[in-house]
Amino acid sequence: MITIGQLAGYVGVSTKTIRVYHDKGLLPEPDRDASGYRRYGANDAIDLIKIRTLAEAGVPLARIRDLRSATDADYQQALREIDVELTARIRGLRAAQGRLRRLAAGDLSPLPAEVGAHGEDLVRWGFTPRWVELQRDLWILVFATHPDQAITLFREQAEILADPALRQLFLDYDRAHDLDADDPRIDSLARRIADATRERYGPGEPPALDAASEIPALVQGTVNAASPAWRRLDTLIRAQLDT
Repeated sequence: MITIGQLAGYVGVSTKTIRVYHDKGLLPEPDRDASGYRRYGANDAIDLIKIRTLAEAGVPLARIRDLRSATDADYQQALREIDVELTARIRGLRAAQGRLRRLAAGDLSPLPAEVGAHGEDLVRWGFTPRWVELQRDLWILVFATHPDQAITLFREQAEILADPALRQLFLDYDRAHDLDADDPRIDSLARRIADATRERYGPGEPPALDAASEIPALVQGTVNAASPAWRRLDTLIRAQLDT
């Protein structure tokens, strides 16, 4: 039999922590000797090691307490679930570490290299600096908020812009920024874009214009806010796709 101090030293926790575990009902208090001191045995040490291991894995104390009364099958299943959760946390921490190291190296961009290269293509194709900057900001926003879907959407747009005819529509969209919202050229451009959209995706709205999707709404809302002409252009395109 050993004292609370000896138990704490053996397991690697403080005596205060052991008392907290007693108070929370995780570790039963042992009997006291004739001098009034708690005396712990091997089973207490084993239980304390289990509690410490689970606590270090981030398991809440209330859950650890519940596991004490679980069946062996339930206990093993809980350990597997905790292992999965811990693996996900480790993955997240490694990603955060990678971002921290890139920050220390002066790399502040969260965008993949292919997105940066695409910006150079936009310049080469004749898009305005305003459009190139807007696209970069939009992709930063999309990659930050929807990292699992962003690269798929980006590659789809890159594929569209690789087509000279479709790229011209985007160039005209870019240059419509400074037009008056009632300029008839906006109506003509809206019809051309709607026709090209139907040709690519078939009847109805394409996935990129689906109002139920968060990403297109996020992107289009930002674009529309930049220009009254762009806002009206979006309204006209949607109206034509709905007919």
